[in-house]
Amino acid sequence: MRIPTWTEDELVLAGALVVRNGWRELRTTDRAVHELSELLRSLPLHRPEARALPSFRSPDSVSRKTTDFMTNHSSYSGKKTRCGKPTLFMIEAFTTREAEMLQAARAIEEGIASGDLHAIPPQPDEVDEEGVTAIEGRLLVRRALARERDPKLRSLKIEQVRRRGSTLQCEVCEFDFARIFGDLGEGYIEVHHLTPLHASGPRETSLDDLACLCANCHRMCHRSRPGESWRTPTVLRELIRKSVQSPTH
Repeated sequence: MRIPTWTEDELVLAGALVVRNGWRELRTTDRAVHELSELLRSLPLHRPEARALPSFRSPDSVSRKTTDFMTNHSSYSGKKTRCGKPTLFMIEAFTTREAEMLQAARAIEEGIASGDLHAIPPQPDEVDEEGVTAIEGRLLVRRALARERDPKLRSLKIEQVRRRGSTLQCEVCEFDFARIFGDLGEGYIEVHHLTPLHASGPRETSLDDLACLCANCHRMCHRSRPGESWRTPTVLRELIRKSVQSPTH
């Protein structure tokens, strides 16, 4: 059985280790490398038989990955090691959004330490049709999707919208399920977190942290692209505006 390729979650944690070390590689004997190796071997991302392989995320492999981060960084003047596009995208993410990416790493570390991320079952759509997840990693996407699918939270959000006298419609494209589908669509909407969970952390979700979206806009908010975080409704509205105005459409 082959060793699985590194996931976004694992690359976030490895990248954070390198950044905290001043963009320098860490040797196999380094205590931090052994600690990260143990953490990676515990993540609920790969099949048990893969995680049982002696070489799976061993200290040697973790050390080599830190070398990839160091030698492929723009400030490094020596020979680059060969690494895949996911690692290069993660290097760019840490270079351009260091504080945000370190925050994502902390959220994964805290979620694993608390047992929170181990307790959440895999969610539909946590990996998109191209087999990738958002830059924050699959585990944080899993936690976000699980919260958004909480029927109690969704009901409370719908109740809040109605209490305010607003129409229950998509906050991005204004699609109204009841207007289009009649009784079948009455009271239907999906909810989406305005703030990525790596930024908001595991705190209690406020109703004002949620937006009401149609299924299409919700999917587009979560849809992954290499090196990108998920989109807020505001960002998605701007993408639609630009797309409509573009002469190529």
